[in-house]
Amino acid sequence: MATSGRITTPFTAESTAAEVAAGIDLGGRRVVVTGASSGIGVETARALAGAGAEVTLAVRDVEAGRRTGDEIVAATGNKEIHVAPLDLADRASVAAFVAGWDGPLHILVNNAGVMATPELRTPEGWELQFATNHLGHFAVASGLRGALAAAGGARVVSVSSSGHLRSPVVFSDIHFRERAYEPWAAYGQSKTANVLFAVEATRRWADDGITVNALMPGAIATRLQRHISTEDLDRLRGQINAPALVWKSVEQGAATSVLLATSPLLDGLGGRYFEDCNEALPNTPGVRGGVAAYALDPEAAARLWDVTVDTLT
Repeated sequence: MATSGRITTPFTAESTAAEVAAGIDLGGRRVVVTGASSGIGVETARALAGAGAEVTLAVRDVEAGRRTGDEIVAATGNKEIHVAPLDLADRASVAAFVAGWDGPLHILVNNAGVMATPELRTPEGWELQFATNHLGHFAVASGLRGALAAAGGARVVSVSSSGHLRSPVVFSDIHFRERAYEPWAAYGQSKTANVLFAVEATRRWADDGITVNALMPGAIATRLQRHISTEDLDRLRGQINAPALVWKSVEQGAATSVLLATSPLLDGLGGRYFEDCNEALPNTPGVRGGVAAYALDPEAAARLWDVTVDTLT
């Protein structure tokens, strides 16, 4: 993990992905964006394609991915847009995606996710949010480590959430086998895991020149909320409409992902958590913002890595 001071940028919560990418040349760079057929994944892919990158949309719904790809080609004029199937909760799908990749990979954006689902499990018995948001992305990134190392100075972007403030990783019962299932606690620990992955991957992969940073995209109305009732969403919106917090457009929501993927200010720096295009301050209890100390804890990060490897092997 980098030890220099807090990173700040000229960009803000109002900045868009296109504004962040302006002036960046990604020609010759190869990018993967998971979950790139909807929400901020589309805008992330569009901005990176607009900067000249070859972009692969890794998606569950290939037809939706192709439609998105066609739209990105039309919008940017960049024809180097590819679509590949990837279901993060399906080990065979992850293995096939990794096996199908050839050559270097400069940027991996772990963007896909599910939020506040009913209690659902994979065939292995893993809680679905943890399996999708953390285990699947861990397997993709680990499987592509060689491709990332071959790129030289590769970046991995781990899309987390302020939802991580709802729960640390509960190592004694990650998959809710003993405790009662609670959708937001499950979501929270999966998003904490996204930050801890950034911390430990940056440490472990430093010799490969790979850095990993995590981020909170902001409050954006997308299909991510599809498992939330209207009443819960109204209550959530009411909580978010505090003086310091506003709903973002999808274009604004993708900005921090694009910043972490492209900004020269982050060259060689990893293991950090960003929000509103700047490195987050420590969370103040009772405030919906900043980063929890437990999400950056190197001991928890190392423990989660070992638990994850054991789970996937």
